[in-house]
Amino acid sequence: QVQLVESGGGSVQAGGSLRLACVATRYPANVNCVAWFRQAPGKEREGIASMPLTAHSPFYADQVKGRFTISRDNAKNTVYLQLNSLKPEDTAMYYCTEAMGLGGNWWTFWSWGQGTQVTVSS
Repeated sequence: QVQLVESGGGSVQAGGSLRLACVATRYPANVNCVAWFRQAPGKEREGIASMPLTAHSPFYADQVKGRFTISRDNAKNTVYLQLNSLKPEDTAMYYCTEAMGLGGNWWTFWSWGQGTQVTVSS
């Protein structure tokens, strides 16, 4: 059974940084990327970054571009999301997912982690 486990969330002040990690037991054959989504209370889940498993062409949503960096360590089955210059509006539950997609478009989601909470105070 595929499992994803996120970690690294926490509470920081505006301008601070966090590093999230997403560890997978394995990558199924029918996925080609790992993506990070987030969901704030009362809002829809939104995709913010995605990393192909065999290429180096990450995707970033406009709202995080220039502040967040996604990276991967295939030897550890881990995808990281570095969050810099955090803003209160970044407060949300952050989830990683194994998916089939291209850039900021995903059409199949294989599995989701349980989420890690990021809270940014002003």
